[in-house]
Amino acid sequence: MRDRRVLLLWAAFALTAAVSVGLVLRRPDHLSDLHIYYGALSDLRAGRPLYDYVAENGGPFTYPPFAALVLWPVTALPESVLGAVWLLLTVAAVVAIAVPVGRVLAPGRPWAVAATATVLMLSAPVQSNLRFGQMSIVIVLLALLDGAGVTPARWRGVLVGVAAAIKLTPLLFVVYFLAARRYRDAARATVAFLACAALAAVVLPAESRTYWLGTMTKTSRIGDLASLGNQSVHGMLLRVGVDPSALPVVWAALVGALCVAALLRARQLTVQGRPGHAAVLVGCATVAASPVSWTHHQIWSVLAGMLLIGASGVTRKVAGAALLVAMVVSLGAVLGPVSARPGVQFLLENARTLGACAVCLAGFGGLAFATTGARRRAAGRAWLRVGVAATATLAFFAVQPLPAGADPTFKAYSLDDVANPRYFFVCRGADECAAFGGAEPVTFGTAVEPTKVRVNGVVSAQVARLEYHSAPGGAPRVVPLLAAYPGSRTFSFRSAAMTHGRLVAYGADGRPLATYDDELAAAFGSHR
Repeated sequence: MRDRRVLLLWAAFALTAAVSVGLVLRRPDHLSDLHIYYGALSDLRAGRPLYDYVAENGGPFTYPPFAALVLWPVTALPESVLGAVWLLLTVAAVVAIAVPVGRVLAPGRPWAVAATATVLMLSAPVQSNLRFGQMSIVIVLLALLDGAGVTPARWRGVLVGVAAAIKLTPLLFVVYFLAARRYRDAARATVAFLACAALAAVVLPAESRTYWLGTMTKTSRIGDLASLGNQSVHGMLLRVGVDPSALPVVWAALVGALCVAALLRARQLTVQGRPGHAAVLVGCATVAASPVSWTHHQIWSVLAGMLLIGASGVTRKVAGAALLVAMVVSLGAVLGPVSARPGVQFLLENARTLGACAVCLAGFGGLAFATTGARRRAAGRAWLRVGVAATATLAFFAVQPLPAGADPTFKAYSLDDVANPRYFFVCRGADECAAFGGAEPVTFGTAVEPTKVRVNGVVSAQVARLEYHSAPGGAPRVVPLLAAYPGSRTFSFRSAAMTHGRLVAYGADGRPLATYDDELAAAFGSHR
């Protein structure tokens, strides 16, 4: 019976992997990050600067120069063949991660590895790695093997150093090694990191100078950091609308507190003989602390959810299930129709950030052990505590207004975009725009898409300024008025959160001429 269960679970994993790969290959934009790696390395081989490369979708090469040495062989294969190989390697990496985690979850149970691999494959971070052709999953694997003590003792730390030379965030594991008194591991990780960086400096001196003296700090090259895809503390603070002058201090204080809490608890877990839990906890801290944590970086949170489900105590199991659900589906999209309050909407859209922070602070039950004594209390009392905590959390967010900067999808379009019918769709040419406009100061239409609503329209001659407010009390966004055609002015912008959106037209004297909110709310309602 057990053998049959294991076979069924591996069959489920194989089916999930096959369907996932098939769906990826059907996408017109599949493996876009792998395409960036391939293009950047091809340019480097041809003698062009690595960090000057920009793909068709605007994506640059963002990793340290040692990553270019690691990826150097990819250009030996045709890109189509490379894509197939890369997808297979990603699936293999999922299995490799599942082995140590499954053994921690249920020691001596063969089904645990298969179950872990299947859940991982279903999660949004792994799906994102497959879709984009990312190597984030390899970084997680290297850090996990070293952090959890899977690698041989005399080599432990080397994989973390190599991973950090490819992507800097695993450097936090060096601090963890020091905190856990794994001094030799910390030394080996540091030497490996410096050796890899030195090798890259010898082979790629110009690229190394460019990266370490400038490119490393230019996080804007990576994309819109306020996007919902960036589920780090930094990304959430950008969406909250923290003042730019205060942002570095607020971010550093929050990240410092989270990392200290996570590292202290990780040291305790190591002393307790739970290095696997400690490694995943430190990994969650890297997700929360990094300025940029895209979906494909967040595998650590999936592992944390599974470890919490495998722990004792109702509170931790429920917390793990909630975290796992958040890491498999996008709560903001799925539960959007029932999140009537702006604060609840913000909670759902930032659930992955908040989940990673909660793991850092609670440390797989360290807080629960200290304050609740869940093992000694009845299950009914535990469920009551969970219910009260969940209700209090929802109630707190329900009374919160939508933060001023909580519409990261907003973008106003310029004259360069007028030719794009996806952005400017209500009229084409002077005659059509004149006919579309009427007596109203602003006449507009909306186009509904899966993740956003687009607004395009024309304004009358009396309108001097047009502003869009994404939330009550939020800072207004100025919408450019474009003289695209003689005798008319048009505008276009996109937004994700139009439930409380308000479009205000002002005259030359600065007084408001008209306000439009019900129409925007109706558009958002049809969108959600």
